[in-house]
Amino acid sequence: MRPVVRPVPGLVVLLGLAVVARSVGGATPLSPLVVAIASGALLAATVGTPAWAEPGLDRYKLLLETGIVLLGAQLTLAQLATTGPTVVALAAAVVVVGVLFVELVGRQAGIEGRTRSLLAAGASVCGVSAVLAVAGSVDGDEADISYAAGTVLLFDAVTLVAFPALGAVLGLPDRVFGVWAGLSLFSTGPAAAVGFAVSETAGQWATVTKLVRNTFIGVLAVGYAVFYATDGERASPSVVWYRFPKFLVGFLLVAGIVNAGLVGPGTQAAVARVGDWLFTLAFVGLGFELNPRRLRATGLRPILVVLAHLVTVSLLALAGVTLLL
Repeated sequence: MRPVVRPVPGLVVLLGLAVVARSVGGATPLSPLVVAIASGALLAATVGTPAWAEPGLDRYKLLLETGIVLLGAQLTLAQLATTGPTVVALAAAVVVVGVLFVELVGRQAGIEGRTRSLLAAGASVCGVSAVLAVAGSVDGDEADISYAAGTVLLFDAVTLVAFPALGAVLGLPDRVFGVWAGLSLFSTGPAAAVGFAVSETAGQWATVTKLVRNTFIGVLAVGYAVFYATDGERASPSVVWYRFPKFLVGFLLVAGIVNAGLVGPGTQAAVARVGDWLFTLAFVGLGFELNPRRLRATGLRPILVVLAHLVTVSLLALAGVTLLL
């Protein structure tokens, strides 16, 4: 099959399940995005992921990043001015505390250094993406990467269910819940999904907050490269740019265009509708990614360390957002 055509079958699967998810979401109180994740995970767990669909299903990451870029059209300068600096400070604190926590506690638990660093990056910055980015900096092997990625994916699946329930119990305002989710969850997809499961406002703030955390990936990758390397070659500016989540640039560009008044309300509404569909498509793919069959055995020690990290950081983040927002 031609390279251009190979993704088509999987994209058709994403589209079909996305249409079902939005139909179910429109007819029930359930969020279409939650239905999208559930449908992908259910199909992957029962039927499996056919090889012919994988090239298209893997495009969910690009769809998610594009949706995040378009989300910039819904962010106003007033929102950034009132909450932005606080979110940046909280995100920086979460990354620093999270990395130090996993490194120190993981060492006491006897987890090997490179595996420990991959777990710290995945839990503290941006999930599996951070694991893969930092793996290049620490020369992690396939076993280390699988070990850390499996642990992160396991908690992605757990937090997708747990955090909306916690939000309902705590009765947090939508903005506060969104920022808390963005500070606590490991990966961008689950953070956005959890936020949008509560409300549009919570989803926007969860995504924006998670994006702020994601920007630390370049700094962390270079920091680990310097720590592990025998020379400084990996810490070059090109490495920083390679590790940097480039879709953040698009997000800020779209936000700047909209806030400059260069597009009208009609265009802004159309961009929002396209973004909604892109998120739905992406979350179906995320469901396939969370297929239990793909979660490799990770062992008990890293799970316990990452669980302790999640509980500690999320409680500290909850205290921070409650006091400061």
